[in-house]
Amino acid sequence: MTRTVQYDFQPGNLERSEPAKWTASDLEQEGTLINLGPQHPSTHGVLRLEVKLDGELVVDVDPHIGYLHRCFEKHAEALPFNQIIPYVDRMDYVAAMNSEHVYALALEKWLGISETIPPRVEFIRILVAELNRLASHFVAIGTYGLDLGAFTPFLWLMRDREHILRMLEWASGARMLYNYIWVGGLFYDLPPGFEEKTTDFVRYLEPKLKELVDLLLYNQIFISRTAGIGPIPRTLAVNAGITGPMLRASGIKRDLRKSSGYSLYSEIDFEVPIGRGEQGVIGDCWDRTYVRVMECYESVRIIRQCVEKLTGEYKRTPDFNPQSVCPKKIRPAAGNYFFSGETPRGELSFFMSADGRSDVPLRLKARTPSFCNLSILPEISRGHMLADLIAVVGSIDLVMGEVDR
Repeated sequence: MTRTVQYDFQPGNLERSEPAKWTASDLEQEGTLINLGPQHPSTHGVLRLEVKLDGELVVDVDPHIGYLHRCFEKHAEALPFNQIIPYVDRMDYVAAMNSEHVYALALEKWLGISETIPPRVEFIRILVAELNRLASHFVAIGTYGLDLGAFTPFLWLMRDREHILRMLEWASGARMLYNYIWVGGLFYDLPPGFEEKTTDFVRYLEPKLKELVDLLLYNQIFISRTAGIGPIPRTLAVNAGITGPMLRASGIKRDLRKSSGYSLYSEIDFEVPIGRGEQGVIGDCWDRTYVRVMECYESVRIIRQCVEKLTGEYKRTPDFNPQSVCPKKIRPAAGNYFFSGETPRGELSFFMSADGRSDVPLRLKARTPSFCNLSILPEISRGHMLADLIAVVGSIDLVMGEVDR
């Protein structure tokens, strides 16, 4: 198949910025037009928001993206399937283990080898993915508190996240970009003593989560800044295609770990927290934070059950090989395949296309949750104060690496 360049390079492209959506002629008499970002701590990455104001009230918002575009999908068309995993890690770099878990499962189901994966491998995958989910939610909750003036919770959560990163480094050799979950298996078995260390960690963490709830979630200042701000009605949430904690905060109990039961999540007992409008209205900024905090508790439950499985029914043996099912060459049958999994920000989906002759995909399209969740920002920001726009943006929990790809 001949691959052709799909664009014409122009020398001025690197210096040219995307034009603004509005000009001075579009403003009311007292209107103001400002840029929030792309270099601003509260945009959580290189996101530029073009904001139209009437005094301090937000009239409209237009997100400008692409500052972190790294040609992920185009790179994938020139790499074998197994060499794409490090690039998948770099989309949502805060929860790379979850992303590569979904990618590996997609290929395993397409190849028809998902039923042959050893149960110990799957429970290790769930264990490290839920540890990474905790670390990701700690970043989301901690930086959100920081956006609204709560400094102490951020320091506490970064302290506890450091424990998780060191454990994942112990298992994979890397702190953030792991390349640990391979198609058909794992890079390596868990190091000896990892299960016991994990048990000690979750025993330490549970009272810390209770402190977080008391210090941040039910802090009166935090409630005043988030309750009733940026609510997403259920109908809007479904029509906009948002997923993850943002969708569940609107009262919709959809979590692919529970509804699809992929991997071995069907053998694990856990609940799916949803927003109930406890402090304001259903689907507001407070509910979105509440859902993430409650998901931390559920991740701890899942981790405990994984450790029980890995030290009991599926404990390590001298002859265990985590790469026993890994294919030497990944050549799916000609056709297309689509698969979705639940990451900390929502549903990550991969569309893959192959010709049946090569181990390089013809097309690999990623549908990332941050991209879809960002699209709803203008709708839920209009009519709020400019200071509340910061609260709304922070509650989305964006990672620009998977928005721009």
